[in-house]
Amino acid sequence: MPKTKKAKPGKATKKQDRTQDIKHVEKVAMHTPVTAEPDPADEQGLDFPRAWVEFPDPADDEQVFRCDLTWLTSRWTCVFGSGCQGIQAGRADDGCCTLGAHFSDEDDEKRVAGHVARLTPELWQFHDVGTETGWTQTDEDGDRQTRRWQGSCIFQNRPGFPAGAGCSLHILALREGREPLETKPDVCWQLPVRRTYEWIDRPDDTRVLQVSIGEYDRRGWGPGGHDLHWWCTSALSAHGGGEPVYVSYRPELIELMGPEAYDTLAGLCERRLASQLPLVAPHPADPA
Repeated sequence: MPKTKKAKPGKATKKQDRTQDIKHVEKVAMHTPVTAEPDPADEQGLDFPRAWVEFPDPADDEQVFRCDLTWLTSRWTCVFGSGCQGIQAGRADDGCCTLGAHFSDEDDEKRVAGHVARLTPELWQFHDVGTETGWTQTDEDGDRQTRRWQGSCIFQNRPGFPAGAGCSLHILALREGREPLETKPDVCWQLPVRRTYEWIDRPDDTRVLQVSIGEYDRRGWGPGGHDLHWWCTSALSAHGGGEPVYVSYRPELIELMGPEAYDTLAGLCERRLASQLPLVAPHPADPA
């Protein structure tokens, strides 16, 4: 298991942040129809008390983790295909796939390409299109991403496709007994968990890399995130799952943090939920 990538001191962390950055949000929001608005009472807003915990990385003494226990112990669950209202009005079936996915770096694209080569027409609705004319594109900034086809990511099977609706790379992973994070672009498997980096200068002239693990809310998308048709992380309709996020997203969190740090996090989450006292700073979208 590779350990968490470090940022370079004094330099921007564009590469790491890019793995969780989806572009064109403002452009899409500008042209989003105003019909079929979601219930405004469903989303519980962005500003509310949160409980954070910080602990040193057991595998790296130059790193500390700062984790949002309010989010990680919440009962959020992905409701794609079963109540998801989509980020663009009129395209609920897309979920958050409308814009396609930007690759975090060349290695990300190369890894995905290896799995794309194993997709068959049985698993991928647009196999003929993708193999004949390509499954990637570049945006206006020259950054590479999965190709958008007929209004959404080319890998998204539409409702009614025999192999199932949703990401064909996700379906491939399940068919092969893999974790979907192995086959999908970084941004796709990381959402809705957000990892950010910040170098912290301490009073004793030491420096440590603080890695934050938290909720990828509307602000994570940039200014255009406020214009999304709907977003799930603070929506009542997406909370109530049987397991808290730190359990249901265990493989993804291990990949983001490393196994030792995840074990520490899981223990802290378990202690929080086992407390006999009322939960401090619960997620407002969780069931009462």
